[in-house]
Amino acid sequence: MIYVNRPVVALPPHEVTLKEIQDDIVRAHPEHPRLPAILRVLDSTGVQRRRFARPLATVAADRPAAESNANAYADLCELAERAAREALDTGGLGPLDVDCLITTHATAFAVPGLDVHLVNALGLRSTVSRIPMTQLGCAGGAHALVRAAEFLAAHPGQRVLVVAAEILSSVYQHSDDSMEAMIYKALFGDSAGACVVSDARPAGPAFRVDDTWEYVVPDSTERYEMTLDDRGFHFGSTPAALKGVGDLMPHLRDWLGADTGAWKPQFTVAHTGGPRILTDLATGLECLSEVTRHSWESLQERGNLGAVAVLDVLARTYDEPPATGDTGVLIGFGPGFTAAACRATWCGPTEKGERS
Repeated sequence: MIYVNRPVVALPPHEVTLKEIQDDIVRAHPEHPRLPAILRVLDSTGVQRRRFARPLATVAADRPAAESNANAYADLCELAERAAREALDTGGLGPLDVDCLITTHATAFAVPGLDVHLVNALGLRSTVSRIPMTQLGCAGGAHALVRAAEFLAAHPGQRVLVVAAEILSSVYQHSDDSMEAMIYKALFGDSAGACVVSDARPAGPAFRVDDTWEYVVPDSTERYEMTLDDRGFHFGSTPAALKGVGDLMPHLRDWLGADTGAWKPQFTVAHTGGPRILTDLATGLECLSEVTRHSWESLQERGNLGAVAVLDVLARTYDEPPATGDTGVLIGFGPGFTAAACRATWCGPTEKGERS
């Protein structure tokens, strides 16, 4: 059995409200022909606040791509290191207890990357196994847990440290003035998250991974994508992106056994991509709104955290847990349109003397 300890989420210092984002867009695009519509759509995102690693004025300023990337990588490393240290402390582990390090981020490019930085910063063993992932986008957190489960299946008794981090404010570009780009300005937030995954059952309540799944929607390369020019990184999407969850839903339901009536989620740990993604997921899985409430709360309070989102939602699930024995699904969605998921069971605390 594979267990995911309660994740830790590290947040940067600068809280930015929806009103501040809207005011910044008005200042930068006073003559935009769709400005009233843009402001109305941003109100509908449900995101009230998010955290940025740097002040909004700095984030919104034009700056060379190299400078923007260097700042983003420095901020990414700081947040990731903070989350990782706390996750080890929470799990009662020291740096030398980690057998495998899995990192994921799509923002901030560097070689060597976050994995090598954390080996040195945390004092992990030089022989630690490393699985660095840099192109999974918002699905990264779920993919990292899938990779952790696979590693532990091959290496029983070992411990995996999963670290996800994103500086999504680095794609905040006033040169991008489409409706989609404006929505991303209001959705995205910065953060890092970390957790310990092992086959040793924790003493307290625990999220147990029972099965894993991955899917790529065919011919979806351009639905969501990040590009680079001399201004820096840009995130964009096509109208077909809105159909992504619907396109993969039959395959997800088949894997879960939902079409046979044998399974229905009693809880979800769902990526906070935006209202449409959460609504389509709940509709496709025939969930009550209560089943996705932790994702809606995360979206409202922290925005779309990219790869970190499922870790934030899982932490909230630990804080207000399902009933012992309830079954559910953790799922993240990424570009073009891809998904990674874990089917899971919520385990209650172990009884005194019970073997883990």
